[in-house]
Amino acid sequence: MESLQRSGFAGPAGPVVLVVMDGVGVGKYAEGDAVATALTPTLDWLREHALYSELQAHGTAVGLPSDDDMGNSEVGHNAIGCGRVFAQGAKLVNAAIASGAMFRGAVWQQLIANCKANGSVLHFIGLFSDGNVHSHLDHLRAMLVQAQAEGVTRARVHILLDGRDVGETSALDYVDPFEAFLADCNAGGVDFRIASGGGRMYITMDRYGADWSMVQRGWDTHVHAQGRQFASAREAITAFRAEKPGVIDQDLPAFVVAEHGQPVGPICDGDSVVFFNFRGDRAIEITRAFEDDSLTKIDRGVRPRVVYAGMMQYDGDLKLPTNFLVDPPAIDRTVGEFLVHAGVKQLAISETQKFGHVTYFFNGNRSGKFDAALEDYVEIPSDILPFEQRPWMKGAEITDYVLKAIASGDYRFIRLNYPNGDMVGHTGVYQATQIGVETVDLCLGRLLPAVEAAGGILVISADHGNADDMFEHLKKTGAVPVDPETGKRKVKTAHSLNPVPVYIYDPAGTAQVTLSGIPGLGISSLAATVLNLLGFQAPADYDPSVVNVGAAELVAR
Repeated sequence: MESLQRSGFAGPAGPVVLVVMDGVGVGKYAEGDAVATALTPTLDWLREHALYSELQAHGTAVGLPSDDDMGNSEVGHNAIGCGRVFAQGAKLVNAAIASGAMFRGAVWQQLIANCKANGSVLHFIGLFSDGNVHSHLDHLRAMLVQAQAEGVTRARVHILLDGRDVGETSALDYVDPFEAFLADCNAGGVDFRIASGGGRMYITMDRYGADWSMVQRGWDTHVHAQGRQFASAREAITAFRAEKPGVIDQDLPAFVVAEHGQPVGPICDGDSVVFFNFRGDRAIEITRAFEDDSLTKIDRGVRPRVVYAGMMQYDGDLKLPTNFLVDPPAIDRTVGEFLVHAGVKQLAISETQKFGHVTYFFNGNRSGKFDAALEDYVEIPSDILPFEQRPWMKGAEITDYVLKAIASGDYRFIRLNYPNGDMVGHTGVYQATQIGVETVDLCLGRLLPAVEAAGGILVISADHGNADDMFEHLKKTGAVPVDPETGKRKVKTAHSLNPVPVYIYDPAGTAQVTLSGIPGLGISSLAATVLNLLGFQAPADYDPSVVNVGAAELVAR
């Protein structure tokens, strides 16, 4: 690996501190912007006294297929930590399906051959929407069509209802057309059905070991077909909404589809199983449940012997899963790796919900450290309860640790993530989201004097928007639609397509920073920015820095 070259700037006396305000974007509409309406004196002060610009954090700027695709924390932290834009999950899967490469691959052929040889069932588990953040229904449909063409006669789909990357109560908008699609398939002589499901924040899609009980519920539901029975997914969703007024899709309980009292789709010995999410964070634990012989986090009961595959490899270091349909992006030469080779000591910290983002994703989907002697990773355990009930999350605890780290003088580079704007924003609860944003602002207010005292530089940005766009808006007018039944404005729980802010605060003025003025920069430019502020030239193929240091652009060309 090539070495970083020093620039004419020796770097600040203290650390460069990179703060990712998860889900805090720059709103387009006044109505529904919980960032703009929150009390944020620290950010307001920085807007006037620090360098300020805005960066793109969605679509092609973070490697997604089009600019209609919202960004997310995973691709966002990839971009921030890697300094370049790599084609990401959705784009890679689209290409593999369009070219037919997925279906010519050995893993797909193994899945199909197993079902045909054993007369067994092909199962699909995954997020059931077109949000394009974790999955896309077009991918599922394409696989079912291909499976039918290759002679698979029985397939079962286990649906994880979204309401987070798409409308919060949009489940039937996906279930009803999909049932019609299955009916068309079945007219060709096959037996394809929805077998089980539930809300994504209730079953299956836990991450970072935050709540293994979600995985337990998912395993019991999908694999053992244990749970409340309904004649169809529509019947289940309708019943749960009637019983729990106001419940949103991501929180719906688990259900099992049954016929004459018998579940239609337990996972049995000899079956094939595809987890069709392409994003890794919420796919790893259920993958371990299928593959890890030593797993004790859940009670799996009698574990069926199946051929299991993920849409992608979710962890390249742990080799999870063993079988996968599409190769993930090959990301190398990240900021963390470059700085380790330069002998720079680093701290990465967040709470459980975003710990993997400042480590695994920031490092290019790499588990573990580049050098344990030069890197400290700190995880503050997240609370296990709905985020709207405690919107401050672990902001204070993260800040407490970072203040000590700054004062210690041990680190040249510190990166941290405050999850509040994203995790609370996803709940759709406006007041709670405002409090979450205000919490982040309070924490920043504590960091400023510490950075100043240490002679450091503070870089504040975000990985994508969310809290800045809490209501649905009509495309033509921007007006917020009102539900005629409830009289309430339609809540949006998905990420926004808005740019994100970036603040560069150099209280000592040692770096003599000015904005580079390069138009159209994305959050991938934060990597070169950090390296320049530490006194290094960024690699020639990194995206340009947000700033000039010492009034000269220091990106090697």
